[in-house]
Amino acid sequence: MIKQCPYCFAEKTSSDHRPFLIRKGYFRRKSDAKKIQRFLCLKCSKRFSSATSHLYFQQNKRAMNHKLALLLSSGVSQRRAAKILKISRTTVARKLKFLGSVALETLQKSNLQQKPADIVEFDDLETFEHTKCKPISITLVVEKDSRRILGFQVAKMPAKGHLTRKAKKKYSFRKDERALNRKILFERIAPLISPDALIKSDENPHYIEDIRKHFPCAFHERHKGQRGSITGQGELKKIRFDPLFSINHTCAMLRANMNRLFRKTWCTTKKPQNLTYHLAIYAVFHNFKLIGSS
Repeated sequence: MIKQCPYCFAEKTSSDHRPFLIRKGYFRRKSDAKKIQRFLCLKCSKRFSSATSHLYFQQNKRAMNHKLALLLSSGVSQRRAAKILKISRTTVARKLKFLGSVALETLQKSNLQQKPADIVEFDDLETFEHTKCKPISITLVVEKDSRRILGFQVAKMPAKGHLTRKAKKKYSFRKDERALNRKILFERIAPLISPDALIKSDENPHYIEDIRKHFPCAFHERHKGQRGSITGQGELKKIRFDPLFSINHTCAMLRANMNRLFRKTWCTTKKPQNLTYHLAIYAVFHNFKLIGSS
């Protein structure tokens, strides 16, 4: 129901009951053949329709949005999704950005409607941008037991190990953005976690100061890292009882359901921002469909 003009914000009827918005025909939307009502604002003389303020306004293939989100959350690459849906790769790339931006807002709003988490687990999952010489860190925070994804943040990091010298020679110095992005993440998810929550992580020495600064009343429980098992894309640990099972299982699901995070994949990330969009699409699918927490 249209209640005001989207251009001058004039109400449907004035204080003296004069109509400002009147019906002015209709049209059939090309994407789904739905009948859309047109309106005319008598105050600013602008024409608009009931779909003008809709989230999917000017989306030519809106019927593909839900299907594409399901495919991208089920281990299908962008190129294969384009073939399955019989659309161009350009359309898939554009919809990835659109669906990702919508999913980022949906994830935050849906989590705010839930009860603040009392026990959370977080860790870093590593992938790379174009080449292993340009690694990327994904800081992921989940609620224990329910495995609800509370938030994530993508950060660039320098190469390490035997690739350090090669990466520096080929791509020069690469700034480490992990500390800054952990700060951004913790500030964003602070309302989603109880002030006196139990926060569990591994023994990464950088986590101590971050937790103390952003969650001063929380209790930080650290656990020694364990060897990965063959199952679970190497994310599940080769021990009988894993104290960080919720975060490790969620990381394993990320690697199993996002094509660009597969082990030994050729579907690599070209832009970190697109990885953020893809993660947001999967996080919403994970929370709403896989674990059913929202």
